[in-house]
Formats: sequence, structure tokens, C-alpha cells
Amino acid sequence: MSTLDVGDARLAYTDVGSGTPVVWLHGSGPGATGMSNFGGNLPAFEDYRNIVVDLPGWGSSPRPATDEPLIFHAAERVSRALTALGIERAHLVGNSYGGAVAMRMAMRHPDRVDRLVLMAPGGVLPVDAPAWPIGLDRLFAYMAAEKPSRAAMAEFVRLMVFDETLATESLIDERYESSLRAHPELPIPPNFGDLTPDLALIAAPTLLVWGREDQTVPLTWAPKILEGIPNAELRVLPHCRHWVQYERAPEFNHIVREFLQGGAAAAPSEG
Repeated sequence: MSTLDVGDARLAYTDVGSGTPVVWLHGSGPGATGMSNFGGNLPAFEDYRNIVVDLPGWGSSPRPATDEPLIFHAAERVSRALTALGIERAHLVGNSYGGAVAMRMAMRHPDRVDRLVLMAPGGVLPVDAPAWPIGLDRLFAYMAAEKPSRAAMAEFVRLMVFDETLATESLIDERYESSLRAHPELPIPPNFGDLTPDLALIAAPTLLVWGREDQTVPLTWAPKILEGIPNAELRVLPHCRHWVQYERAPEFNHIVREFLQGGAAAAPSEG
């Protein structure tokens, strides 16, 4: 793992493979890091240059003091990181919070974004959204705990997958230990920021991927994003919750590779 100076912050990242750049942006769950979210997917993308980022305040990236909404802050630092790496344009793949960061980058820096893959992204709430879904409720409770417990982490991880046998003891241990190293000190709920007003600014072809049984960012929240982004399509995987890239890795890898190669959500023809 390497680090980049992006002005007022340092970002940790992993850079593997060669070819067209793909930037991987992780979620905001406790213990999340770029490699914990996407390390298992990278072998399927070895013909791309994969930049796997630890977003500010997670993993090995320190959290700078800021009152700016987290999505806005992170998106600008990732954009600066691409400049530092000499990358003019890239595909962006983000899940949950990372998906929101990817959307913000596509809104603010459209010339830098080729294609977007968003797995149950945050940053857009339906007007009639009810109380927090159970996954977000457990996430915020873990963040708020003075001394978070492994039992609480186990409960959180099991909510992320439909097949709870995938919530292995080693995965729970990994996420728990990571959360203790970089436990975010944030207001609860955090000030993530609202992307709703600017969805129409996203010009990039966009693929939304959702687990049908997601209990964190529910599928019922998808239509607002699908309708707001001009060139977007939605794929829904059954028997799957929030961690699509982990729980349904083979299907996810196939769908995303097809999309990045231009096999889905092609730009509309003129005529």
C-alpha cells in the first residue's frame, strides 16, 4: 500500500494491474477499507489498472478536520489523487458511500469519469424515506459506541449478506480489528451530503447494481437515482443484500466487466 499527498490530506491506496484505470471506492461501514471491500474482485480485473482507495477517515487514510459534507470532501480528494497519479480519466466503481463519492466526482469533474458502476449508492434519500433501515441503524450505532464490541460487528456483518455463512469468523475479526484502528469520530448520523439536486449533471454511462434483499440501502431507494441520471440502467441480483461485490462476486465481476467494455448502458445514438 502507498500514500499520496493531496494537499490537506493523505490518501492510502493500492495500485495493481495495467491498462485502463478503474478507481474502486469503498463504503462507510465500520472497519471498511478499499481492499477489504474489493480485494476479492481484483483478480477478475487484472487487465485494468486498479486504484483501490482508502477514503479519508477509513483504513490507512487519516481523517482531516473538516465541516464539509463527507461525500463532497472525499470526492475532491480522490480527484486530486488521480491528478497526482497522472490519471486524466478513469472508470469509477463504488459501493454505498463510495458510490456516492463516485457520483459526486461525475457531477463535479465529468471530464475525468468514463463509466460509473454504483452498488446501492448513498447520497440520495427518497422524500418519503422512513426511519433508518436496520443496516444503517446498526452502522450508526457501532460508530456511536465508545467501545464497540466484536459482537456488534458480527451483527453488522451478518446484516450485509443474505447468506449468513458468508459472514465468516475471519471476516468479522478482520473488520472488527480494522474498526478499532480507524474508528471514525463523526456526528451520528454523519453529514454525508445530498446529491439529489445534481443527479442530472451525471453524463457518464451508469450501471446501478443492487441486492434485492438489501437492508442497508433498500432497493426501494433505487428509482430516484435511476430516474435522475440520464444514462443509467439497473441490475438487481436476488438472494443478495448490501455487499453485492462480495456475496455475488462471480456475477458482479461478469456484469461489471461487460459494462466497462461497452456492453451495457451505451450512449444513446443520435438520429
